[in-house]
Amino acid sequence: MRGLWQELAGLVLPVDCAGCGASRVLLCVGCREALSGAVTARARPFPRPEGLPVVHAAAVYEGPVRAVLLAHKERGALPLAGALGAALAAAVRAGGAREVALVPVPSARRQVRARGHDPARRIAFAAAGRLRRAGVPARVAPVLRLRRAVADQAGLGARQRRENLSGALEVCRGGARLTGGAAVVLVDDLITTGATLAEAARAVRAADPQGVAGLRAAVVAATQTDQKSRE
Repeated sequence: MRGLWQELAGLVLPVDCAGCGASRVLLCVGCREALSGAVTARARPFPRPEGLPVVHAAAVYEGPVRAVLLAHKERGALPLAGALGAALAAAVRAGGAREVALVPVPSARRQVRARGHDPARRIAFAAAGRLRRAGVPARVAPVLRLRRAVADQAGLGARQRRENLSGALEVCRGGARLTGGAAVVLVDDLITTGATLAEAARAVRAADPQGVAGLRAAVVAATQTDQKSRE
């Protein structure tokens, strides 16, 4: 119910732009353009975690893009999922336009309860709808789940994140069947060190070694695109 009330409130109450603060508009023209995915790029975390597939990002995680993602994820601005889904769809198309199964990285149950929604999953459904309207067969296959508790990733470096997530994800029973026949694209709202997507890729490959040869990933934003960063 919390998520429903948040969404209804966002639709009927006056708001300021989530990206720049412009008055009485959910997302201004400039901030919407920043999330258009007009210029996608390869995300290149450094050091690159083992097993990380090719990742395309629609934007760099800074300025208005960062503000919009945080408003959606942490402050329950659920109507922003449409614009974020459009950005994610652009990142998915950057890797090819064949039939795709979008596999969102799951949030921990405690985070879903605290936020009232699962950000990556919500954005994935918005992206799938945008892709279908553009003529790309797309579906969401939420087949990943956490098999054990993990610590909050905030404040952890790249190595610590890899250790925290190692072996934490698995594909639910029948998951390979749900993605069969489509190109599997792991999706998330953000990539920083790449540890989460690398673990997601490990879990998917373990469940279906022969069926995910072209496994790739797409995100709304990346902290690093085509440049090196420090741990």
